Amino acid sequence: MSESVCGYRFATVSDCGMEWRLRRNCSIAPAQLAALYASLCAVSLGVAGFFWTHGASLVLPFAAIELVAVGAAFLVYARHAADGERVCLMPRTLVVEQETGGRLVRREFARNQVRVEARGGAPDLIEVRGGGQAVQIGRYLRADLRPSLAREIRQALRGA
Repeated sequence: MSESVCGYRFATVSDCGMEWRLRRNCSIAPAQLAALYASLCAVSLGVAGFFWTHGASLVLPFAAIELVAVGAAFLVYARHAADGERVCLMPRTLVVEQETGGRLVRREFARNQVRVEARGGAPDLIEVRGGGQAVQIGRYLRADLRPSLAREIRQALRGA
């Protein structure tokens, strides 16, 4: 179970140490979306079936095409609903995990060699560099909050 860290706005304490979780703001979970789609299919096919039995033979194929198109759009949404970033500060390393479309990319940085910079103005992403590799984080955080997150991670790296 994670709990807030005193003095930090975005960080929590978890089993890996101090961590920051940045997630996409989803208005509906994939399971809820599946239930909604199933009810939409039932209603749409029920209405189309009624009209098909009364001689309107083209209603059913158009309803099926509509449901396939809506289903494809829902799949694209559901695939990216769980996208997010996780930054975990452990005693010797800083781990950055980014999940996009079900694909997880993990990068580890030596704690004493990592640099965290909020590049340029507020709209830019935060760059984490060290050991010959770099990654940009903060795409799921409001642009005006990114400099605060960068300062917080730098402060935690210093151990303050």
